[in-house]
Amino acid sequence: MPEAADEPLLRVEDLCVSFRSERGLLRAVDRLSFTVAPGEILAVVGESGSGKSLTSLAVMGLIDDPNAVLTGSIRYRGRELVGLPRRELRKVRGDEIAMIFQDPMSAMTPVYTIGWQIAEQVQAHSRLTRRQARARAVDLLGEMGMPNPAIQVDRYPHQLSGGMRQRAMIAMALSCNPSLLIADEPTTALDVTVQAQILRLVEQLRRDHGSSIVFITHDMGVVAEIADRVMVMYAGKVVERGPKPDLFATPGHPYTVGLLDSIPPMAGAKPRRLPAIPGAPPSPADRPDGCPFGPRCAHRHDSCRVDPPLYRRGRQDVSCTLVPEGADA
Repeated sequence: MPEAADEPLLRVEDLCVSFRSERGLLRAVDRLSFTVAPGEILAVVGESGSGKSLTSLAVMGLIDDPNAVLTGSIRYRGRELVGLPRRELRKVRGDEIAMIFQDPMSAMTPVYTIGWQIAEQVQAHSRLTRRQARARAVDLLGEMGMPNPAIQVDRYPHQLSGGMRQRAMIAMALSCNPSLLIADEPTTALDVTVQAQILRLVEQLRRDHGSSIVFITHDMGVVAEIADRVMVMYAGKVVERGPKPDLFATPGHPYTVGLLDSIPPMAGAKPRRLPAIPGAPPSPADRPDGCPFGPRCAHRHDSCRVDPPLYRRGRQDVSCTLVPEGADA
């Protein structure tokens, strides 16, 4: 893990994302705070609906729903992004902060070739000519391990396999050598061989360019392989965060324990059935009082009626009243 800098590359404080509805203001991301250090890989994990992707869209400034209300602070290199004029935000987005979207087929325009789309982003943030931008696109596709990149550059998204489309999306995200890359479940729906190749490409980005990476996933196996630190989200909140070795060795929140128990064991007897967390995550309109994980938790007791703060336990922060005595709130 890289040494932490005095000033993190990205600092998010008390971020709230809410939506106006007939039932009032529904909060989908609730007082979220975290940092990303230069050269660090932060894994954000949790079930669907926990607010992971919405957080990434907020950082990118891509929440344009007229009913959305965003409060809090998102600072990149000390510069506040919340409230930044759209023109100024576009200079940062794609150039300094880039994103790999979850579904490359829907994220890419189907009527343009992948080379044209990569070159367009290159030209938007540099003074390269069209020919130079195309050459840059070919080079990037080659770096991503695409065979015959000079031919693939003229293909349309539907002419590529899922793995090749994901490589093209990564090439587009890396076209301007961003300092911060947000990867929103880039290995979803890919077979294990292609998934391993994508993870190697992400690690290569950190190694070759020194980029920081926010890796959003629900796969704890992927987290174990790639992350430096882990942030576990549930119902729009952070329930646990800390260095990967600590969190995997001594998880403090019952939800984290449930996620880790869902990983198939690599040794020993094969279980007849993997442990599962009962129930389903609550929607923003039906959040329970007190601890949001309470209705699904086997350890629920009276003190869970109050939503617990994040307690410090060693190098971890845990939002649970079960943390050992002596922890600091």
